[in-house]
Amino acid sequence: MPEYQPAAFDPMDTKNITAVVCRELERQPLVPLDPEITRFEGSGLYAIYYAGDSHPLYAPLTPHMVPVYAGQALSHNSATGTAARSKNPLWLRLRGHARSIAGGGLSTAEFGVRLLLMPDVHADLGENGLRVGYQPVWNAILNGFGSNEQGSTTRKSARTKWDTVHPGRNRSYGATTHDRDELLAKAQAHIAAQVANVAAIPWRRP
Repeated sequence: MPEYQPAAFDPMDTKNITAVVCRELERQPLVPLDPEITRFEGSGLYAIYYAGDSHPLYAPLTPHMVPVYAGQALSHNSATGTAARSKNPLWLRLRGHARSIAGGGLSTAEFGVRLLLMPDVHADLGENGLRVGYQPVWNAILNGFGSNEQGSTTRKSARTKWDTVHPGRNRSYGATTHDRDELLAKAQAHIAAQVANVAAIPWRRP
C-alpha cells in the first residue's frame, strides 16, 4: 500500500477565506443595472457583468458569467479610518458606475451586478480575489472606468483607456495618449484568455 499523507487545511488561511467570499458573492442573484437599483444601506463587495449579446467585444463573456469589473465600497476610509460620509456607499458606487456605463455609450440594460454586504476586511480580500482570479477586463486592460473627476488637476489628466474605447462620459480631459484600435485588440485577446481560464478559478471548481 502506498504511503498515505493526510491533506492539510487551514480554514483561516487568506486564500481559503477569499475563496469563501468570492463563492458567496457568486451565489447572489445577478441584478440588472436598468432600472436603477433601489437605494439600500451598507458597504461591501460587488462585481459587474456584461449579460447581453449585442456588443461584439463583451459578448463572449456572457455565457461564462465572467465579470468585466470588480470593486468594493468601504464603510471607512482605509487611509484615515474615518467613517464614510454616506450610509449607503455601495449603492452610491453602483449608481455612479451605471451612469458611467450609459455615458460611455453602452446599454445599462445589458449589464448586471452581484452585491454582497460585508465588513471592509473581507470585502478587500474578495476584491483582490476577483481581480487576481478573473483579471476583469475593465480592471486589467481598459482601466479608468472607476476613476472620478474631482478637480482641475484630474480634468487635465490624459483620457483613460476605458474612456478611449468608450468615449462620451461627461468629463473633460487632457491629451489622448492611447490608441483605440490597439486597446480593442488587447481587450479581445484578454477576454479570450479569460474564457479559457474559467475552469481554473479556485472557487468555481467542483
